[in-house]
Amino acid sequence: MSDDDRSNSVAFSDLARAAYCPRQLYYARRDDRSPPAEHNHARDLAGQYDALAVASEAALATYDLAVEPPEFRSNLRASLDRHPRVADPAETAVFVRGKDAHGRMGKVHTGPLAVSVVTPGSPPEAGVWEPQSVRAVAAAKALAWREHQSVERAYVEYARHGVVRELTLTTRRKAAYRRALRTVRALDGPPPRLHDGAKCGACEYSDECGTKTRTLGSLLSLGDD
Repeated sequence: MSDDDRSNSVAFSDLARAAYCPRQLYYARRDDRSPPAEHNHARDLAGQYDALAVASEAALATYDLAVEPPEFRSNLRASLDRHPRVADPAETAVFVRGKDAHGRMGKVHTGPLAVSVVTPGSPPEAGVWEPQSVRAVAAAKALAWREHQSVERAYVEYARHGVVRELTLTTRRKAAYRRALRTVRALDGPPPRLHDGAKCGACEYSDECGTKTRTLGSLLSLGDD
């Protein structure tokens, strides 16, 4: 890969922020903040699923869970029943640079190839949030570039909830990824305010941005760093 290609490569985290709100990405780039501690806690949990699924409530209470231990354990057991491979990945916390994007993948799975995005955030009632979908597509494309074969499946692991969601790389998801990629590459100065009360209420830059907000019921986090 040439130096020009590397300089034009976009971070997974920037793509996720662009999908959520381009103005948030502008502030995040300016401030260069470190990911909150919850990200590390989520990764720690994601590496211990088999043990956590059979742990006592007292043991689970020592972890940084987003729900009570009985709910976490029930969620996790159901997730592992549906997606057992997430407990036994081929690689973890691996940095990959693809044709257009780069970043750290929570997990890489084989047979067939798939990626996991690990997030400390809360899952929606069904499916996954769009920023995490965009990040998963970016990670899958980067892995496909490294392995020289297609990757059409991904997982989003809401690790502090014990919830794992599987997704396929549909045409719609790939289109959302391409929109986010264009947004990141075109960003030059602060974009217009979003004026989305739910999204703005969950944003760490809402006061600075000056958008009137209301509280979002659950934390939507953007995944790995």
